[in-house]
Parts: sequence; structure tokens; C-alpha cells
Amino acid sequence: MGGICPCGVQVNAFARRVNVRINGVRGNITGNLTYRANVCISTLNTSTLSLRFEDTETPNNRFNFLFTANEITDVTCRREGQNCVVTVRGTGMVGMTQYSFVAVFRDQVGTAANDLVQSFVITEFFNQGGTVQVEQGSIVAVGCQS
Repeated sequence: MGGICPCGVQVNAFARRVNVRINGVRGNITGNLTYRANVCISTLNTSTLSLRFEDTETPNNRFNFLFTANEITDVTCRREGQNCVVTVRGTGMVGMTQYSFVAVFRDQVGTAANDLVQSFVITEFFNQGGTVQVEQGSIVAVGCQS
């Protein structure tokens, strides 16, 4: 993020065997999710965010995709107890199609607690279908310090 960031998040997280929903597909698809983000409210124009889904269920991995944000329009940081919840909104691309998205990351305090991707929705395309646990330390939020 560089410099002081009043609200943002850095994410380098991976989740295995997650049941997700893809628009137009009946039921859930199982696969691996890789989340990456380097987002700061004071540098939205240079902030980055991506989500890679690796289909591990269907023949020929036909639902693999990479979503890359092309514009991050809003970042909010909210303290919940000792934890920090960062919501990121904007638009991005899957192939040549643009979608809006909302991603909610929760940086959990304590070595025993996993960090959480509370929600990741790509409007009219993808929904991770609930909270996904990721390794502690793979989500680092700023902006909730007391």
C-alpha cells in the first residue's frame, strides 16, 4: 500500500474445495479460490483486486475464471470488537465482460482465529455462497486501529 493508508486491505489468500454459485449453472460448483488485493481508500486508482476460481468438479474444468477489478469505487473499514471488516466495491472483468462486485474481508485478531472472506459477489455472475475461512494473516486490514 505504501505510505499511510487510513482504510484498506492487503489480501493474499487461498481456500480449497469451496462450493460456489455461478449464474446460469444449476446447483453449486466445487473449486479452489485465490483472493488477491492491495486496496487503499486514498489510492483507489492504483489499488488492485482479483479472484481466481479453479473448477475442481466438472470435466475439463469448464468453469475456471479470473476476475480482475478495473475500477475500485469504494472502500469502508469497520471495527467489530478487536477485528476489522473491510468492504470493497467496484467493477471488474471476466474475459471481455464487465461486472460490478462487492467483497467483504474480515481480519481476525489472534493466532487461533482464521481470517474470513465474509462475502464475494460478482453481480449476475458469481457468489461464493457464504463465509470462507482463509489462513490467519492472509488478510491484513488497516483503518480500524484504536
